[in-house]
Amino acid sequence: MEQLHPALVPSLAQVPRGVPVSLVTRHSIREQPKNRFAGYDVPLTPEGVHLAREWGRSLDRPIAALHSSPVGRCVETATAMAEGAGLELPVSTHSSLVEPGSYVVDLPVAGPYFLKLGPLAFARKHLRNEVRGVLSPREGALRLLQHFRDTLLQPGTFTVHVTHDTILTSFIYFLRSESDIEEAHWPWMMEGAFLWFEEEEVHWLWRGEAGSLALACLE
Repeated sequence: MEQLHPALVPSLAQVPRGVPVSLVTRHSIREQPKNRFAGYDVPLTPEGVHLAREWGRSLDRPIAALHSSPVGRCVETATAMAEGAGLELPVSTHSSLVEPGSYVVDLPVAGPYFLKLGPLAFARKHLRNEVRGVLSPREGALRLLQHFRDTLLQPGTFTVHVTHDTILTSFIYFLRSESDIEEAHWPWMMEGAFLWFEEEEVHWLWRGEAGSLALACLE
């Protein structure tokens, strides 16, 4: 569990118990790619599988459902979390948790720009609305929030969504109104944000810091 972000486990105590909660997480520890870009074929390491199991075992309330990017390492992460929690649950895959499909709508336009800039610079420019071929941060966040809200189940449970670093970055830092992000802001592997809804507000917890936003502000 030492590989988890240090704020992650303590954050569990801050998550309300009377509502259903989404845990939106990056996949666990993967193998290092031959270049700086991890393709869809890069799997988890054995250490990554173990970490996902341990994190699933550590959750302080039941997992009600598992949703994942269709990429293998994300499905592996969701499956291992369920194993750690002692559950046999199906993993539903969703295009909204992978690229293209989440923010990227025109891969021939956005893809080469991503390869040129690298993930961090690309995410920074995206948060500033300076990238073509993608949904705006607001449009993408609205779509993801709808997916998260639609898949919530019983109060007192987690619905887990396993996705990728770039998607989680664009989503959470848009909610936090931050665009000047640096390497320290980047999500760790197996790091996630907790989200819940109360009336017409979305609430979140990221690295121990809570925030909320009226959904009307996003429309």
